[in-house]
Amino acid sequence: MPRKGVRLQQGIQSIEVGNRLLAVLVDAPQPLTLKELAGRSKMSAPKAHRYLVSYVRLDLVEQEIDTGRYCLGEFALRLGLAAVGRLEPVTAGASVMRDLADEIGETVALAIWANQGATFVRWAGVDSPVSATLRVGSVMPLSRSATGRLFLAFLPERRWSALLKAELAGNVRQQFRPQSLAEIEPTLKRIRQQGYSRTSDFIPGITGLAAPVFAHDNSLALALVTLGYSVGFEAEEANIRVALLRAAQQLSKRLGAQPA
Repeated sequence: MPRKGVRLQQGIQSIEVGNRLLAVLVDAPQPLTLKELAGRSKMSAPKAHRYLVSYVRLDLVEQEIDTGRYCLGEFALRLGLAAVGRLEPVTAGASVMRDLADEIGETVALAIWANQGATFVRWAGVDSPVSATLRVGSVMPLSRSATGRLFLAFLPERRWSALLKAELAGNVRQQFRPQSLAEIEPTLKRIRQQGYSRTSDFIPGITGLAAPVFAHDNSLALALVTLGYSVGFEAEEANIRVALLRAAQQLSKRLGAQPA
């Protein structure tokens, strides 16, 4: 029943029905089969497939060539990043990020926690990221990257447990380390104690540091990240770390976080 005084406007029912598929994909931690998508969106497989064909044409959905599974497409990512870019923490962090990049002469990035995990949403510094594999929209491994480990250390376990479980299973198949939560727990404890995350073994030749930025309720709002080619970066790492932590604290204060 509509509320009194509220006039219902006529919409396009097919768009509203098809949105159920997109909502399922947004919440899914990994690509889904047609059967899984149809079941979770409560529609028949043929009907779901017709919507998916159109969504693939619009780049809202992508279908994996090798598995036939479906995931969100490039245009869906662009929509999400446009919305994220208007969030207060990301907007507030843009100027801090640029100032830090100017100060240290290295690439600086902002990462947020999105439905697929630790996701880069802004870059500043050099004309292009230090690696062609890292760009706006890149999702970082939780167990092996400085950015991913920072989110593991400062977010509640319920937020990341399913994603990490799937990633660790992949690490076992590909013979990457770590391969269990127990193996990574000492690293997470150290990150909480020192207040930042570091790695130089995720991408050969690249060293990265990530510092937490907190919101007004002292929850993790985003990660402030700097990275560069290891040879020059590590020669100035102590100074870079001090500047990074200072910038992260300033941004946390701007967002209303209370000093620990």
